[in-house]
Amino acid sequence: MPHEVGNTQGACFEIGVSKALPYPADELWRFLTSPEGLALWLGAGAELEPVRGAAYRTDEGAEGEVRGYEEFDRVRVTFRPAGWDHETTLQVRLSGGTADRTTLRFHQERLADADERARQRAHWQAVMAAVEKALEEPAAADEG
Repeated sequence: MPHEVGNTQGACFEIGVSKALPYPADELWRFLTSPEGLALWLGAGAELEPVRGAAYRTDEGAEGEVRGYEEFDRVRVTFRPAGWDHETTLQVRLSGGTADRTTLRFHQERLADADERARQRAHWQAVMAAVEKALEEPAAADEG
């Protein structure tokens, strides 16, 4: 049987989307863990306690629990949107942080199949674009 893109032996189907952004890691982290940032990548109403096992639920009904939380580095949670019959694992990670550039990575594993992987790839690309736009807006307002 030929190997399918994104299908791993241990994590089933997975997807990763990353981009280097022109912000220091601490600024990017503060945004991603703020209510505005959490709403973009996890869902509106999400509140994350930085404690392994802490549960969360979004206004849209997605739920899960914190699996790992390393400040200024990564957040790892289980993630089950409303209506899904299975749970996935989602990680948001920062790397290579300098005074003016940090790579942001969204990684989701334990996806059901290639179709779900494709949908989630498009989703995380849209989330990345929304994060970029939200981060640019304050700078644009400051310039005006």
